Amino acid sequence: MRLLLDTHTAIWWINGHERLSSKARAMLRGDTHDLYISIISVWEIAIKASLGKLPELKGGSKAFLTWLKDIPVNLLPIVPRHVERVEGLPFIHRDLFDRLLIATAQADGMVILTADENIHRYDVPVIW
Repeated sequence: MRLLLDTHTAIWWINGHERLSSKARAMLRGDTHDLYISIISVWEIAIKASLGKLPELKGGSKAFLTWLKDIPVNLLPIVPRHVERVEGLPFIHRDLFDRLLIATAQADGMVILTADENIHRYDVPVIW
């Protein structure tokens, strides 16, 4: 299965946070799934870190990118099919980062690993 990690999922994984569900933890530990993190998440981390909203992630996006080099995860770029897919999404919520993650998962046939209830409301496979 191709799993796209929501930004908070990746941060919780880095920190071993207790809010990471046991199912998510098992899927991240196993080697049977292809794990992806979108550059969207790196951008979100950069913005939130610059605003002081990510105290749990010391070093911001630079530390996050360094961490990505040490784990079995693929960094996914934003490509035109992802952006085009955003136009067709309903406005269930207005989080721009989430909307692009949802469109990416839809366009690339991925499952999003997220606890975010707003994402669960879209037509996209979600596991938590």
